[in-house]
Amino acid sequence: MGIRIHKKTTAGRRQSSVNDFAELSDKRRRPVKSLCRPMVKTGGRNNQGFITARFRGGGHKRLYRVIDFKRNKDGIKAVVQSIEYDPNRNCFIALIRYDDGELRYILAPNGLKAGDKVGSGPGVEPDPGCAMPLRDVPVGMDVHNVELIAGQGGKLVRSAGGAARLVAREGEWATMMLPSGEMRQVRTECRATIGQLGNLDFKNIKYGKAGRRRYLGRRPHVRGVAQNPVAHPLGGGEGRSGGGRHPCSPTGVLAKGGRTRSPRKNSSRRILRRRKSRRYGQVSMPGRK
Repeated sequence: MGIRIHKKTTAGRRQSSVNDFAELSDKRRRPVKSLCRPMVKTGGRNNQGFITARFRGGGHKRLYRVIDFKRNKDGIKAVVQSIEYDPNRNCFIALIRYDDGELRYILAPNGLKAGDKVGSGPGVEPDPGCAMPLRDVPVGMDVHNVELIAGQGGKLVRSAGGAARLVAREGEWATMMLPSGEMRQVRTECRATIGQLGNLDFKNIKYGKAGRRRYLGRRPHVRGVAQNPVAHPLGGGEGRSGGGRHPCSPTGVLAKGGRTRSPRKNSSRRILRRRKSRRYGQVSMPGRK
């Protein structure tokens, strides 16, 4: 994959860069209609019409591609038909055809190309794109699309360039190093897919202008201090002001220093090292908070 820089003909072009999509098999290929679903936009509103996510709305029309996160079709080989673009995620997807004729979309790891063979289940070869339980994955190998609960489907490491490393395995638990630096334990019957996800340079792409963000459904983000006092606690004041209080949301919830993860999650007990520890080098053992 590479990044393409346009000629600096305008101010937006001067600062922007785009993906060259060199990994795609056919840039004009249409998605498989049977594997697509319509998407209804919410504009950041819940089922009662209240805005729960600000600065959302508009954007280009999309079709949702149904991705096989479970990879539960065991014992049947599949051939990669093409590597395609998915507007709903930042990594590419691969269209695979099983020997019985079924088509499915999977996340495309780095290096996977049309014509390669993939499989799933115990006993398959640890090649990129193959899915297997963590008990069968060689220690030290990079994986993605990792399950937290066996049979539920992959939940961890699904973004472009992501890879988790299996660092140890003891009994029924496998220890993994996630891209964020968090180290956690996952049960060995949970499945993962071999390889690092493609589109590695996605993080280096610059949008360059506000219009490209509007295509994604992102509206302008208005600072609290720039609003009226009836719209935000930080608004108002004569001239430019600093708000006069700690940063907060429009409803007054403090924005800095609080913990955003719920302490009641059962999966928190299996975090050996958090991505952001309270003290440098602190390691929390399973069962402790």
